[in-house]
Amino acid sequence: MKIVVAMDSFKGSLTSLQAGQAVREGALRAIPSAEVTVRPLADGGEGTVEALVRGMNGRLRRIRVTGPLGAPVDCAYGILPDGDTAVVEMAGAAGLPLVDPVRRDPLRATTYGVGQVLRDAMEQGCRRFIVGIGGSATNDGGAGMLQALGYDFLDARGRPIAPGAAGLAELHTISAAHVLPRLAECRFRIACDVTNPLCGPNGCSAVYGPQKGAAPAMIGPMDGWLRHYAALAAQLYPDKADPDHPGAGAAGGMGFAFLTFTNAVLEPGIGIVLSETGLEGYIRQADLVVTGEGRLDGQTAMGKAPVGVARLAKQYGKPVIAFAGSVTAGASACHDRGIDAFFPALRQICTLGEAMDPDTARRNLADTAEQAFRLWQTAKACL
Repeated sequence: MKIVVAMDSFKGSLTSLQAGQAVREGALRAIPSAEVTVRPLADGGEGTVEALVRGMNGRLRRIRVTGPLGAPVDCAYGILPDGDTAVVEMAGAAGLPLVDPVRRDPLRATTYGVGQVLRDAMEQGCRRFIVGIGGSATNDGGAGMLQALGYDFLDARGRPIAPGAAGLAELHTISAAHVLPRLAECRFRIACDVTNPLCGPNGCSAVYGPQKGAAPAMIGPMDGWLRHYAALAAQLYPDKADPDHPGAGAAGGMGFAFLTFTNAVLEPGIGIVLSETGLEGYIRQADLVVTGEGRLDGQTAMGKAPVGVARLAKQYGKPVIAFAGSVTAGASACHDRGIDAFFPALRQICTLGEAMDPDTARRNLADTAEQAFRLWQTAKACL
């Protein structure tokens, strides 16, 4: 029997591969003869670098870059075995978790460090990039990143604008005169699961600004600055600068920056990960597909990683089961999205901290998987 396991991480508890190995352990207890293959899974957000690097035998590289509020931070990114592909999470250099809640300020927060990561990867020989842009602390339209890549963002006196969204208020000219030549050789697959435009009532300032520390009085000015920025970008790249493109408003306008100033496409994160890991080939040969995540709920059914796996499995008529740290009533919607059955791993009453302890979570997951596979074997014997 061939089983393919592709588990998303149990955030704060188990990585994708740790969760997958726990399921594998339980499966082999129940069916010792099974051939169980564990593959990495992520949705383009937190954990994508680790999942792809570890799951595809790549390597991690750590560098010190400018953090969202200017202080240096250590950021890890991955280089896959081909030596050409880098995997980057912008949150590692400009993420909301890097800023204390009381200090969050999109007027100051910059994406400059993200550009430094990309630049370093180019120096390592990478020309293909997988970039997850979720979880940003910024609303600078990606200007900081572009400055790090050599674009000139200048005020009326020809001086570089200040970091953060407030710098866009000074923006007078954008120039490509000093852009890194190697940027033209690069291709970017941007993991983006939102469709917000850059500006307007559904734009990044209005929708995501408050969670990044924006007071109500900041929203209108930031939106206007981004609109002006988009107009200047259109002067430089009239065929590419589209502030209304779905996803242009992702990550405080980072989607717009990639679409306009680089050779990039925005794609659902799970689609990128599934194609890069070659999961389809493994599923095609499987008898059973296993997936899951830390919490299975109604949001899972809206297109999160486990449903992406299930959708792919159903293309080949494969049965799919899922395991989760916990499930909610809304998780039943997953049945209509290709997950045939799901099982919560929690096995006794305990605190959240106890449940999320990695050793406990691993043991619970393996034990639950064992019982699910024993049921599978019993059901097959009855047919």
